[in-house]
Amino acid sequence: MLIKIAWRNIWRNKRRSLITMASVAFALFFALIMRSMQLGTYDQAYASVINATTGYLQIQAPGYWEKQSLEKSILQSDSLQIKLRQNKQLKALLPRLESFGLLASAESETRPGFLRGIDQELEFEYFGLHEKIVAGSFPKPGQSAVVLAEKLAENLALKVGDSLVIIGQGYQGMSANGKFLISGIADLKNPKANKSTVYLKLADLQELTGAYQRLSALVVVPENKNDLYALKQSLQSQLDAQDYAVLTWRDMMPELIQAMEADSAGGLAMLFILYLVIGFGVFGTILMLTSERMREFGILISLGMSRFHLAFTTYMETTLLALLGVLSGSLLALPITWYYHVNPIQLGDGMDKMMEDYGMEPIIPFSLDPSIWLNNGGAILLICLVLSLYAVLIVYRLQPVKAMRQ
Repeated sequence: MLIKIAWRNIWRNKRRSLITMASVAFALFFALIMRSMQLGTYDQAYASVINATTGYLQIQAPGYWEKQSLEKSILQSDSLQIKLRQNKQLKALLPRLESFGLLASAESETRPGFLRGIDQELEFEYFGLHEKIVAGSFPKPGQSAVVLAEKLAENLALKVGDSLVIIGQGYQGMSANGKFLISGIADLKNPKANKSTVYLKLADLQELTGAYQRLSALVVVPENKNDLYALKQSLQSQLDAQDYAVLTWRDMMPELIQAMEADSAGGLAMLFILYLVIGFGVFGTILMLTSERMREFGILISLGMSRFHLAFTTYMETTLLALLGVLSGSLLALPITWYYHVNPIQLGDGMDKMMEDYGMEPIIPFSLDPSIWLNNGGAILLICLVLSLYAVLIVYRLQPVKAMRQ
C-alpha cells in the first residue's frame, strides 16, 4: 500500500520526476558507454598481445623468462604432457621453441628476428594462426619452410617464394645458420610481433639450433581464461618446482598490467566526477521534494500517520525514481555497446600509431561484460538511496505545528 502511494506521489509532479529520472539515466548511460569502451579496449589489447606472444600461461624451466636462452630450455617429454593433460582445467598444451637470430635477404637487407618453432596443427586449432595468413600458406607436411610476419617481410623486401637466411647461436654454443624458403606471410594483428616474428616448424627450429627434443615452454590453453590463478596452483602441485616454473601472462608481462592500470585510474576518476554530478542533481531534487511538501507532512503527522510510514513512503519515492532512471540508462546503453562490440571503432591516423607503439591493434571494441552494468548501475542506485536518507531525517525531525504554518 505504501509503495503504491509512493508511486502515485511520483507522478503528482511529472516534470520534476521526469527530469530526475532523465538525469540519472543519462549519467548511467555515459558511465556505461565510457566504461564499456575502456574495458573493451583492455580486453582487445590483452587478447592481441597474449595470442601473438606468450599465451595465457606457460610451463618453463626456472629462470627461463629472465634470460630467454636455449640453455634454459626444458626436455620435450611425452610422459609429462600425458600427465598434465589429466588436469580438467587444462584444454591443451602447445609445445614451443623460441630463439633469436639475424635475418637476411638476397638483397643484403638484414634485420634482427624472433624465431618461433611451433606445432602447426595445435596453433591453428587454439590460436587460429592459419587465419592470419595474407599470402601463401604455412609449410606443407614434409616441407622445410618459414612464414614471415607481414611488416618483417616488407622490411626485408621479401615475398612468398623467396629465400630467407637465418644466422644465430644454437643450443650449447652451436651455430644456427640456415636458408629457408618463404611459404607464407602472416598479419599477426600485433604491430610489435609483425616487425620481427618468423614461424618455423618445431622440428625445423630444433634441428637449426641443435636443440633436439628441447622446448622453450609448454603453452597452456586454459578451459577458463578468467581463472588462471587456480590453474596455475593446480599445475604447480603436479610439477617439481626445481625443474619447472608455471607463469601466467601477468607474470610475464607486468608492464602491460601497469600501463592498463594507470589508464584505468583516469577512467575511474572520470566516473567519480560523473557520480558526483548526479549526486548533486538527485540531492537537489530531494531538497525540492521535501521543502515544498513540509505543510503536507505536518498535516499527515497531525492526522495520525506514523513518522515511520511517512518516512518510508518518501524514501520509496526516491528509490523508485532511481530505479526507473537506472533501468532507462541501461536500456539506452545496451544497443550502442552491442553494436560497437560487433563493429569496433577503427582508429584514424595518429591514434593508430600510438596504439601500435603499445603493440595493440588500432581498434576500439566495446565490452559486454555484465559486471559493467551491475557495478555502475549499483553505484548510482546506492548514491540515490544514501541521499534519500535526508528526506527520512527531515520527516523524523519535523515539528507538525511549525510545518503546517509554512
